[in-house]
Amino acid sequence: MTDEVTLAARNAVGSSVDLVLRVKAGADAGSTVALRPDRAISVGVSPDNDFRLNDRTVSRYHLEVQATPAGALVRDLGSSNGTFLGRARIEVATLPADVELSIGETTLVVENGTSLARVAPPSREELALPGFIAASPAMRRVALAIQKLGPTSVSVLIEGETGTGKEVVASAIHASSPRAQKPFLVVDCGALPPTLIASELFGHERGAFTGASRRHVGAFERAAGGTLFLDEIGELPLDVQPSLLGALERRRFRRVGGEQEVALDVRVISATNRDLRSSANSGAFRADLYFRLAVSRLVLPPLRQRPEDIPALVEHFATQLTGQASAPVLDERFIASLMTQYWSGNVRELRNVVESAIAMGETEALLDAAPSSSVASPTGSYREARALALSEFERSYVTQLIHSCNGNASEAARRAKMDRPYLLSLLKRHGLR
Repeated sequence: MTDEVTLAARNAVGSSVDLVLRVKAGADAGSTVALRPDRAISVGVSPDNDFRLNDRTVSRYHLEVQATPAGALVRDLGSSNGTFLGRARIEVATLPADVELSIGETTLVVENGTSLARVAPPSREELALPGFIAASPAMRRVALAIQKLGPTSVSVLIEGETGTGKEVVASAIHASSPRAQKPFLVVDCGALPPTLIASELFGHERGAFTGASRRHVGAFERAAGGTLFLDEIGELPLDVQPSLLGALERRRFRRVGGEQEVALDVRVISATNRDLRSSANSGAFRADLYFRLAVSRLVLPPLRQRPEDIPALVEHFATQLTGQASAPVLDERFIASLMTQYWSGNVRELRNVVESAIAMGETEALLDAAPSSSVASPTGSYREARALALSEFERSYVTQLIHSCNGNASEAARRAKMDRPYLLSLLKRHGLR
C-alpha cells in the first residue's frame, strides 16, 4: 500500500491542471481526481493506485491517465476487461473533455476542471545529491522524492526506460539513508541464468546442487545492514518470486539446500523498464510481490523529455572523463546538437557519445554517433566507412529490437535468433543496457 512518504513526495510539487477524471456511473459515482501534466495517475482497484475504484470488474491496475496540451492521454495497463471508447476497445488514446470511457461496470468522463496554482520545484542547490544531476523540473521532483525516501526504510520500485539512471537514483537513496555506511549491492536479475538467481540472492550450502563444491554467501547476507538493489526485477523468474516474497515478508530466509534460517537486515530497492502493473494483471509477475516491492514508486522520465538536463550531464561526464572542469568539447554547437536528439538509450547513450567525442578530440564524433545521424560521406578509408556504417546499423537494429520487446532481452534474443549473452554485449556496447 502507498505510504505517507510516497504521498508527500507525489504532492510536494504542484502543477497546473485543468482536466479532471470523474466517475459518472458505477460504485464510485461522483468521485473525481485532478489530472496532472508531469506524470500519469493510475486507476484501478489496488489500494496503491492514485485513483482507487471499488468495482470488482476493474483490474488491479486498469489504466493510467495524464493531462497533455492535446487532452487526456489514456493508456490501458493490460486490463482483463479492457478500456472502451463507445464500442471500441482502446490501448492508447488522447481524449478531449466530455468524452466517456467504460471500464468494467464503471463509466469515466474527462472534464474541464479548476486550474491549480503552479508551485516551482526546489532549486538545484536545495536538492544537491552526490552524483545526481537534476537541472530540469522533472528531475528536481525526483531529487525531492529521494530526499524524502532516503531516511525511511520502505521498499522502493524505480521505473523508467533503459539508461535513465535507475541505479544512480537507487544509490542516491542509499547515500541519503541511515544505511549509507553499509554495503550497496547490485544484483542484475536480467543478466543471471534462471537456475542461478536463487543462489545469488540467498546463497547455497555445499552440495546443494551439482557443482556446489562449497558454501556460497548470497547477496542478502553480503548486503547485511545496507541496501540491496535488484535491477531488472521484471526478469525474475516466476518460480523464484515466492521465495523472494517470503523473505521480504518474514525478514528471514534459508540458503538453497540449507535448513538454518538467516535473519534479513537489508533495504530492498528494485528497478524495471517494464510496467509491472501490466505484468501483475496478466499473471507474468506476482501481484503480492509487486505490492511488497512498490511500497513507494519513482518513475524516471526519459532524457528526450528533459533536454534541460543535457548541458549539466555533458559537463558532468566530461569532468569525469577528463578530470578537467572545462573540457574543450563543451562548445555551444555541441550542446545544441545534443539537445535535438531522440536519445533512445537515454543518459547512458549520452555518456557514451560524450566519451567518444572526447576520445576523438572533436565534436564531430558526436554528430556522427547521434541517433539521428546519417551515413558519413566517403572521405575516409573504406574500412573506416564500413565500420561506421555497420556500427550505425547495429545500434539502430538493437535499439528498435529491444524497444519492440519492451526491454525483455530474452524475447529480443529469440526474435533476432541470436544468443542472449551476445545481444547483451551489443546492448551494453551501444549504451542500451
